[in-house]
Order: sequence, then C-alpha cells, then structure tokens
Amino acid sequence: MTSRPCAADIPAHVASFVTDITVRTKLPLNYSIASLKLVDRVVDGIRTGTAHREQVADTLFSLGAYAGETLVRQFNAQWVDLTPEHRTLFAQPVGIRMPDTRLWNPIGKVFNRFDSGPPESLHTLYLTLHGRTRLDP
Repeated sequence: MTSRPCAADIPAHVASFVTDITVRTKLPLNYSIASLKLVDRVVDGIRTGTAHREQVADTLFSLGAYAGETLVRQFNAQWVDLTPEHRTLFAQPVGIRMPDTRLWNPIGKVFNRFDSGPPESLHTLYLTLHGRTRLDP
C-alpha cells in the first residue's frame, strides 16, 4: 500500500485515477451521482475475485476518493485532512466536509463494501446526505 494523499492532493489523485481507469477499462466515470452505482458494482466485482484487501487497497482508496470527489463536485463539499481522532474512527486520513459541516467517509465506505458487501453502498451514502436537493437519478 502506498502513502495516501492529503486533502489538497485528492482532486489531482482522482483525476489521474479516472484517466488511467477509463483508458484501461472504458468505465464511464464522469463524476455523476449515477456513477456511484457503477463504483458499487466495481467494488463488488473486486470483492468476488480472489484478491485480499491488502492487494487491492490502493484501488479501493482511489475508488473511494473518486466517490468523495463526486460528492465534493455535486454538493460544494470540501476535502479535509482528518484529526487524529477522526482518523482512528474512519481509518482514513481524509474525508469530506459538507456545507452543513458534517463529515463523511466515502473512502471508508468503499473499504466497508469490499469487506462486507451490500448494504454498504456509495449510492446509499448519497441518498443519506442532509440537504440533498436533487432527486435520485
């Protein structure tokens, strides 16, 4: 597992990941809410393979960062470096802060889906966001 980017570096990390994965796999990662369902399916596919968590940790992190960046773009949220207490709670170095000041952990949600499967879901995370004004696509 490589070192994790800080909050300020997440957008560039995600852009690089999206470019790489769309070239290799043709996945339509377009920062839409609908693409979060695709991320759920990709994680499920990785989960059903023979990979151990450590073998796919970088990919899971990047998928979670993509999901977080999607929420940042859709809801004017921001990436934040987590405090030591939040790092312990979320098991991640970064999270997103919504305009209502709530902290969310989309990267952790991806790891949870890999570990546990449904009902952990990025699309469901979107549906639980307070202040969401868009209808579910």
